[in-house]
Formats: sequence, structure tokens, C-alpha cells
Amino acid sequence: MPWRVLTYRLSGDQSRHRVAVWRELRRVGAVALQSATWAIPAGDGFDEGLQRAVSLVRRSGGQALCFDVSASDETLSAVEGLYTAEREAEWAEFVRECDKAEAELRREIETEKFTLAELDEEEQSVERLRRWYRDIRSKDLFGAPTAGHGEQRLKDCTELLENFAERVYDARETR
Repeated sequence: MPWRVLTYRLSGDQSRHRVAVWRELRRVGAVALQSATWAIPAGDGFDEGLQRAVSLVRRSGGQALCFDVSASDETLSAVEGLYTAEREAEWAEFVRECDKAEAELRREIETEKFTLAELDEEEQSVERLRRWYRDIRSKDLFGAPTAGHGEQRLKDCTELLENFAERVYDARETR
């Protein structure tokens, strides 16, 4: 897999710009190699994010240098390991959020809070998880170990939401 390395310099104390660049690079799945030096896979989805980050650097008056990397197998393996570790951390956070969503749904079922407003809230929560899942999945090029568990947790939440929705509609029918 081809990689690109971006290194940049911002002038002075421009923390607002530093944070904006950092956020964009993290959003597209780049991995920090050291301060202001990032590795990112080349290709669709990644290239656009890299260009947005470069534009942010240049708009702030900074300098961005981007290199196509052709490295040894050992170096590529190390970068892929760092990249996969970043995705693993994202999957772990995703699983924790699925756990929270499931606990919330179980509380609503237990307390029989079968209202349309509550259903709307829970649907938004699960939809946020779906978007997050798609985002992580699109960046997880090497198959982080927790990816399968994350997929299953989303399915569990979706099924529990469907169960909750049926109970909400049943409760409305019996009124």
C-alpha cells in the first residue's frame, strides 16, 4: 500500500490552526509519527483529507511538505502497526459507546418509558453509532482486532432499538 508523509510548520503561536490541522488529519485516519509529521495511506478518501489539511496549513501562512513514501518492508510494517493501533483505539471507544447506548435502551425498557420522544432520541443515538461505524470501517485498512466485535455491538444495539420501537408502538396502540 502506498503511503504519504505530511510534515508542516505553522508560524508563531497558532494553536487554533494547529488544532484544525490535527483534527482534519485524525478525521481521515492519518497517524502521527511525531510533532507535525503524519503518515496517511494514499488513495480515495485519504487524498481529499490530506489536501484539506494542506490547505489549512497554507491558509494559516504555514508551510506543508508532502512526500510519497516508498519504504522498506520493516518501515511499512511499523507504520501499518501504528495505523492499526489508532484504529484499534477507535474501535474500543466505539464499543464503549455501544455499551452505553445499549444500557440506555435497557433502562428505558425496564422503566417502560415507551414514548415517541424517547424513541426519537434513541434512534438518533443509534444512527450516530452507524455513521461512526462507517467512518471507522472506511479507515480500517488492515483489520484491527476489535473491528468484528464493534460490528456485533452495533448489530446488538440496532436489534435492541427495534425491540424498543415495537414496545413504543404497542404502548401507543393500547392507549
